[in-house]
Amino acid sequence: MKMWKKVLIGLGVLAAVVVIVLVSINQANKGVVTVQTAKVATQDSLVSQVTASGEIKPTTYTNVTAQGFGRITEILVKEGDHIKKGDKLLLQENVQANADVQAQDAAITSTESGVVAAQASYKAAQADLLQQRANLEKAKLDYDRGQGLFKDGLIPKQDFDQRKTTFDAAVAGVAASEARMQALNAQLSQARAQVSQSRAVLVHTKDILQKTAYISPINGIVSYLPVRLGEYVVPGIQNANGSFLMTLSDMSVVTAEVKVDETDIVNVQIGQDADVTIDAVPGKIFKGKVTEIGSQAVLRSSGLATTQTTTSTQEAKDFKVVVTLAAPPENLRPGLSTTAKIKTAEKRNVIAIPIQALAVRTRKELEEAAKKAKKHSDSGVTLAAPPPVASSDPKKDEVQGVFIVRGKEAIFKPVETGIAGVTDIEVTKGLQPGDEIVIGSYKALRTLKPEASVKVDNSAPKKPDDQES
Repeated sequence: MKMWKKVLIGLGVLAAVVVIVLVSINQANKGVVTVQTAKVATQDSLVSQVTASGEIKPTTYTNVTAQGFGRITEILVKEGDHIKKGDKLLLQENVQANADVQAQDAAITSTESGVVAAQASYKAAQADLLQQRANLEKAKLDYDRGQGLFKDGLIPKQDFDQRKTTFDAAVAGVAASEARMQALNAQLSQARAQVSQSRAVLVHTKDILQKTAYISPINGIVSYLPVRLGEYVVPGIQNANGSFLMTLSDMSVVTAEVKVDETDIVNVQIGQDADVTIDAVPGKIFKGKVTEIGSQAVLRSSGLATTQTTTSTQEAKDFKVVVTLAAPPENLRPGLSTTAKIKTAEKRNVIAIPIQALAVRTRKELEEAAKKAKKHSDSGVTLAAPPPVASSDPKKDEVQGVFIVRGKEAIFKPVETGIAGVTDIEVTKGLQPGDEIVIGSYKALRTLKPEASVKVDNSAPKKPDDQES
């Protein structure tokens, strides 16, 4: 046989052997899932957090609105100014109000003069009454004496009648003086009432005049000032708000008002610590504590409380949570965007695993895996963990667990979990330190079946071509 034929036959045999080897390898690796693993370890500390966003708000602030009709004549502050309680903020025209106060001052002076005159007349009436009573006493004595003399025949009847007439006139004079004094007393009371009324009107007019100058009720800063010099403002009436002038904010106590998702609010409690970051102050973390938790859910789209809506909705809801900052910076302004990380729980020396390592499988899948493992028990295959006892609760038809690598198989192990951190979650039952568990990839964990054959590859994942430099 020629040499070239021998070479061709040798190459053919070699190719056949390569094909057989490749087919054997492919068959051996068929059904094998490539996974990433990690060893279960104990963490010194695991912190559970709730993250929520919102804005900076002062604990105390006030919206200044118009107190009367008129034009703004002077604005004494500008946005960002620091003000103290009692400082003047804005002036409104006061010509009419000032004239009303002056007119009322004059009216009070006039009524007070009337009171003085009424008091003098009343005192004169009192003196006249005393005189009339003295005259009555004298006339009564003469009349009584005349009655005795007339009975004894010592005086004529004409003299007796004269004395009686004088007595009757004195009685009438006293009655007239008393009536006049009562009238003058009523006039005095009326004059005094007029003075009181005028003084009350003066208080009213002075209040109107005072309201043309706007005074700060708090210490803080002018955080918002939308009005301009010369604008006309009007006060609020029954169902309409008055003209808005400015907002004053007391920044001595600053809070971060954030919205917490309804699924997380059950873990938030008063007094919990929080780390607050402010977009306008990058690179800094401010400490704070939860000081208020809203009791009413708020619709995420509209911001309205659920009690303000008349129709039911499946829309996502939030709850207001207020975090008071321990040491806020001086340059904070209301409305700055902020994020709060509220520490809801912390445990030390716990067994923790990556959250992505958790998997959920149905009870049916676990039962099938257990049957399969039992069939192969004679050939030395490790038995799968038996599925948990069935429960009447339909929600418990799914079992939470992790995949433990034993040999070349992934065994599903049910676990019980505790608090969850940012990337890790506590395992309270089902794992021991040193166990090798499957942590990736996501695709592999999603489709991995109990008792499946696995290949461990913990090398760094390759970057996609579009990310390579």
